[in-house]
Amino acid sequence: MRRRSRANHATYSSFATFSDPDGNSWLLQEVTNRLPGRIDSAITSFVSAIDLAGALRRAAAAHGKHEQRLGQPDPNLPDWYAEFMVAEQAGTELPV
Repeated sequence: MRRRSRANHATYSSFATFSDPDGNSWLLQEVTNRLPGRIDSAITSFVSAIDLAGALRRAAAAHGKHEQRLGQPDPNLPDWYAEFMVAEQAGTELPV
């Protein structure tokens, strides 16, 4: 296997190539963070309960700051959480 890496494993900048026994050549590209518009923002999925719990923790921290800016409890808590979690996965602008 040959490995070519640039920018210390920056997303879309790290590659590995190899050939299989059938003579097929393969190129792998490391993607650590999706660029905006590279995934369907209408689809949100989590690979594990740990992944979902982490997303909920990040949303809770951001929502706390959101309520501080509002100066009151947010009556649209579920909608705000849903918007935050979908935007985070899609790599689009997060709600404030």
